[in-house]
Amino acid sequence: MAGGKTVVGGAHIGLAVTVIAMVVVASFSGPRWALIIAGCFAAWFVLMLALIRRAEKGREALRRAYVRTFGWGDYVNS
Repeated sequence: MAGGKTVVGGAHIGLAVTVIAMVVVASFSGPRWALIIAGCFAAWFVLMLALIRRAEKGREALRRAYVRTFGWGDYVNS
């Protein structure tokens, strides 16, 4: 956290890698598996948002849920 806000740079990378992976999966096996993967990520985001919403409100809760879902992109970058 920088200045009280969650840093989302790595989460953007994680989202980009996820979208690219879903496009690759869809091109080889059809849209069914890409939709299953997208549904899993959406379910994880909603779960994280529900849990974080208990402590945070508003945009910061959305930022934190986004980072919890896609923040693994920091590891791709380093």
